[in-house]
Amino acid sequence: MYIIRATFSIELERESDGRWLAEIPALAGVMCYGADRDEAVGRVQALALRVICRTPRHRQAPAELLNVTFQAA
Repeated sequence: MYIIRATFSIELERESDGRWLAEIPALAGVMCYGADRDEAVGRVQALALRVICRTPRHRQAPAELLNVTFQAA
């Protein structure tokens, strides 16, 4: 048995209109806007989990064997 562990960094940027942009550079195209920092982080984490679960090598593993953490930069 093996456990897949991954930690993804979240980059945050505040736009001139006040919105926040959160991006996970290690996952192509995974970026989301939010009205505040927490909303942007929550949205990008949810999107990242959907992308990871659709990746063939992760789709084969039972959910309890996946260990994904996020770290806001």
